[in-house]
Amino acid sequence: VILRAAESILDQEIRAAGLYREIWQSLAVLLPIRTVGVMGDQRTYEHVIALRAVTSLDGMTADWAKIPNDVLGKISNRIINEVKGVNRVVYDISSKPPATIEWE
Repeated sequence: VILRAAESILDQEIRAAGLYREIWQSLAVLLPIRTVGVMGDQRTYEHVIALRAVTSLDGMTADWAKIPNDVLGKISNRIINEVKGVNRVVYDISSKPPATIEWE
């Protein structure tokens, strides 16, 4: 449920920003760790979502998508505020190679 909701927000905001045709692939990853955060006046211990978006011609090599900071901020804020159990969002800026497009 958490991952589906985060990926849905990522897709919605990429489309709303007019970036859909520029991005070859995008995905969200639910990391197997929790982080301390603050929501309201209370400490939270919640999940981390990593976002990944790349540009590529053939998938053999890929560069991380330069999504504008305001769009990344909107995606992050929406995920944190709308997806219960998430208090941190990070953006993967690794190219392929050395990284792969998808996480495993």
